[in-house]
Amino acid sequence: MTYTPVKLTFEQYLEYEDSTDNHYELCNGELVEMPPASPLHSDIVEFLDRLFYSEVQRLGLDWKVKRGDVGVQTGFKTARLPDVAVIEGEQWQILRNGASSAVLNVPSLVAVEVVSPYRNQLDENYRRDYVEKKAEYEQLGIPEYWIVDPQAQRVTVLLLVNGSYQATKFNGLQRIVSRTFPELELTAAQVLQAR
Repeated sequence: MTYTPVKLTFEQYLEYEDSTDNHYELCNGELVEMPPASPLHSDIVEFLDRLFYSEVQRLGLDWKVKRGDVGVQTGFKTARLPDVAVIEGEQWQILRNGASSAVLNVPSLVAVEVVSPYRNQLDENYRRDYVEKKAEYEQLGIPEYWIVDPQAQRVTVLLLVNGSYQATKFNGLQRIVSRTFPELELTAAQVLQAR
């Protein structure tokens, strides 16, 4: 028996409902189910969501911080669901006022992905966050992309410079440098331990 994946247009993806609580990304027209996160993955996402939200509030910025349920259209038939996204308030209002699904067609300010366990660099989980999403987020023009890798005990911050990402890797007690949140006092260890 051969499995033939259903191909969807981007518009069909925006309207897609399968009466489950499953979350899907759209990759070249194919639905890709995003499995439930591990407890550590969930804790890291929650930690960063709360931290970014507090910083946005402290600075009085008109930004929204969204956790895993707001998509970003990265191609004609591709949309990703970052684990955490920081979005301009104006863009969020545009979505609220007319979109049927919470999928941005403009770059978020920050996208964060927490890498699921992988066997090696050829593994799908590794490639999705380090290769595919990196290329898509770079092409879309997301100014700051964080890759949080609990397995490698590393946080990589990629900053868009002249259309290309420049990566800086942070480990242990190294303070993470963020262009979006320059006053943030945060170490890689705090992120990786979610505390």
